[in-house]
Amino acid sequence: MRTFVTEQERAGRQGDCRDRIVKALYLKAETIAHNVVSEKKGQGPDWEGKIDDFLTSRFWGFLTMVLLLGAIFWVTITGANYPSEAIAHFLCGLEGKLLSFLQLAGAPSWVRGILVLGTYRTLAWVIAVMLPPMAIFFPLFTFLEDLGYLPRVAFNLDYLFKKSGACGKQALTMCMGFGCNAAGVISCRIIDSPRERLIAVLTNNFVPCNGRFPLLIVLANLFFAGAAGGRAGSIIPVGVVVGLTVFGVLVTLFVSSLLTRTILKGVPSQFALELPPFRLPQPGRILINSLRNRTLFVLARAVVVAAPAGLIVWLMANVFVGEVTLLQAAAGFLDPFARGLGLDGFILMAFILGLPANEIVLPLLLMAYLSSGAMLELDSLPALKELLVSNGWTWLTALNVMLFSLLHFPCSTTLLTIFKETGSKKWLFISFLLPTLLAVAVIFMVTQGVRLLSLV
Repeated sequence: MRTFVTEQERAGRQGDCRDRIVKALYLKAETIAHNVVSEKKGQGPDWEGKIDDFLTSRFWGFLTMVLLLGAIFWVTITGANYPSEAIAHFLCGLEGKLLSFLQLAGAPSWVRGILVLGTYRTLAWVIAVMLPPMAIFFPLFTFLEDLGYLPRVAFNLDYLFKKSGACGKQALTMCMGFGCNAAGVISCRIIDSPRERLIAVLTNNFVPCNGRFPLLIVLANLFFAGAAGGRAGSIIPVGVVVGLTVFGVLVTLFVSSLLTRTILKGVPSQFALELPPFRLPQPGRILINSLRNRTLFVLARAVVVAAPAGLIVWLMANVFVGEVTLLQAAAGFLDPFARGLGLDGFILMAFILGLPANEIVLPLLLMAYLSSGAMLELDSLPALKELLVSNGWTWLTALNVMLFSLLHFPCSTTLLTIFKETGSKKWLFISFLLPTLLAVAVIFMVTQGVRLLSLV
């Protein structure tokens, strides 16, 4: 009697066979290592093994991850304040000199507006707001990577991803997404199962990348540090950024579980991870790799994209259709919907125009506010907060912007990468629609909950 086996069953059996082979190999290797490389009497304790036991334990491993993440954000937030203000003050001082020079050169007012108030002002704020946090955060993150700690993070998260019906290797691709979501999508190639690889691709955007961390750090520092003085003034924004990052990981697990129970059903495969030994970090390599390959790369991309984007925003703010500008008309059209979400039309416009790169959302928003009549000399971070508050921002607005930035649609580079990796317009559309709907739903519920409790 012939029996017919479906393709899914055949793939499952092949996966089970591969998992059994891998498990047998590791058990055999462990037995050989135990019999041959036994600890000699008189030798000191195996400190690396004890450290690994601590860092990968169910309780202390997760607590260490959160504390390390909090320490990195605390150093970044407290260390970036003064450099950001100094750079902003210096670049804003140059703005007046550039205007005077162009005026003496006989440049018409619209040329001065495009070059200085549009392009230069946007570039100045990209550099002032983004450079100091990145110059501190990326070397610290690279230090943990160079030390060999990130594979321990993947080991700790492996159990949670299996529980979500995804592959444990997704923990590694998620960690790559902290650097760049496009790179995280490409790294999903290490996942053998097409179903699990697709889940990892669709959910990689829920962890904040290089381009979103500066916005999260700046807004947390502006709106969540002032309510408490002393040490609490720096600890509270750290807690907010850490909480948002952990929330992004939880959303990744939730959406992975949702996908594996609906449109991408299946059984998770086994994941064998060999923890590499700890390495002594090389300070020179860390500085070069983090500053050149991460900080300057991200900043350069932001500058290249922000220049034309700032120009477009300035033109929209100065081209009139009837009695209103194009920017006011577009923001006014979006405003009723945005207000229901706890945002405003200008914020939503900044996210839409910031599709090419997440790094330019905040500079575009500043350009939109400044071009709408709220002229303010932005020479410090308090001045930035004053501008936002004068346009109706509260702590709830800042929280909603941070949540929307964390969860919203991927940047154009990541979307293009998703299309190349999947080869499907269907999954490209889902990768855009899924996080956008989730972001809208989350900030709507947060806004309505806070308003219901009359907290603002």
